[in-house]
Amino acid sequence: MSNSSSITEFLLLAFADTRELQLLHFWLFLGIYLAALLGNGLIITAIACDHHLHTPMYFFLLNLSLLDLGSISTTLPKAMHNSLWDNRDISYLGCVEQIFFFYFFATAEYFLLTIMCYDRYVAICKPLHYETLLGSRACVHMAAAAWGTGFLWAVLHTANTFSLPLCKGNAVDQFFCEIPQILKLSCSHSYLREVGFIMVTACLSFGCFVFIVVSYVQILRAVLRIPSEQGRHKAFSTCLPHLAVVSLFISTAMFAYLKPPSISSPSLDLVVSFLYSVVPPAVNPLIYSMRNQEIKDVLKKLITRCYSEAINCSYSL
Repeated sequence: MSNSSSITEFLLLAFADTRELQLLHFWLFLGIYLAALLGNGLIITAIACDHHLHTPMYFFLLNLSLLDLGSISTTLPKAMHNSLWDNRDISYLGCVEQIFFFYFFATAEYFLLTIMCYDRYVAICKPLHYETLLGSRACVHMAAAAWGTGFLWAVLHTANTFSLPLCKGNAVDQFFCEIPQILKLSCSHSYLREVGFIMVTACLSFGCFVFIVVSYVQILRAVLRIPSEQGRHKAFSTCLPHLAVVSLFISTAMFAYLKPPSISSPSLDLVVSFLYSVVPPAVNPLIYSMRNQEIKDVLKKLITRCYSEAINCSYSL
């Protein structure tokens, strides 16, 4: 029997046993990671460089892209490293950092998505009060609250989880460190304290979920009252990307944590965890860029400008 003081590393769950599949997974992860970096990086660049996009909606979208970059960079590089070098271990400190940053970015993103829902609600249901309720100072305060809440929640969960004695080995049935898997290694009844934290988190998450649902019911009612078809289409076009991102984020996380134990298995848990930890940060930029004409126009201008500058440089040489 060992305890947490004697554990220097954890063993993560491998995606495959054969070398060919490990290399295939590495290239797949690399492609997804580069796509996420490119997509989120383009959105951040477009919003930062074009003053027409300096509005509350795009300010929150910029923060979402930053959180997505942080979230996917917490889990995927280590998975790529282990697949490439046929390795499973992660240091004790590395596991602590992975749990902290994953819950930090995930919690902050969920609260930010709730704030973005409020932004759409005010824009469509109370357009005359939009500038008053969502001024620059209010937007900064709300974004800071989302980041701060994520940081506080991550500190509490991480500190409480690793304060428990671990005496059931060091094998983590997941491709990255997460709290439920670490709790399985605990031999202390003190884990009930962490379960209490998780219940509080679940209640807050459910409250945000109810707020999002109620807000979109009000948005739908307001949009249907718009007399012109063009006006309804424009209103829907600003809401659909956010609704798609929220649905993807919540559905994958709910399935991962609320699925019946009877259908649980290491391979299924591995696939599900990949869906909720890797897919949303990689897909979110695609959802927003495909449904948002303003972002597509700005990206076209940026690409055209860069191409023209490259041509001019080549001629000058």
